[in-house]
Amino acid sequence: VQLQASGGGLVQAGGSLNVSCAVSGRTFTIQRVGWFRQAPGKEREFVAHIGWSGGYTDFADSVKGRFAISRDNVKSTAYLQMSNLKPEDTAVYYCAIRYFGRDGYEKWGQGTLVTVSS
Repeated sequence: VQLQASGGGLVQAGGSLNVSCAVSGRTFTIQRVGWFRQAPGKEREFVAHIGWSGGYTDFADSVKGRFAISRDNVKSTAYLQMSNLKPEDTAVYYCAIRYFGRDGYEKWGQGTLVTVSS
């Protein structure tokens, strides 16, 4: 499986931005797709995940009510819709794959930078 994240950019505080994660390869092996982020000088943190087949979702408390996650199995793409963005949301956003029967996220995309200006 290969991942390609895209859609990052510069946005003002309070604005919205969507990032995408195109998935290719053996997608039937995917249990869930997760989004993570890493801000400068900070550790990578979980943002949200979605079941690839079932659509169940979960969010970090810091983004609940502001971010949404979805996936399009026909396009093999997962999306993170971000709204009411804050400067503290500035980070490189990564998508990652968890496979069926495996623990943790094993395959990572290259990341896309989201910058929120105040």
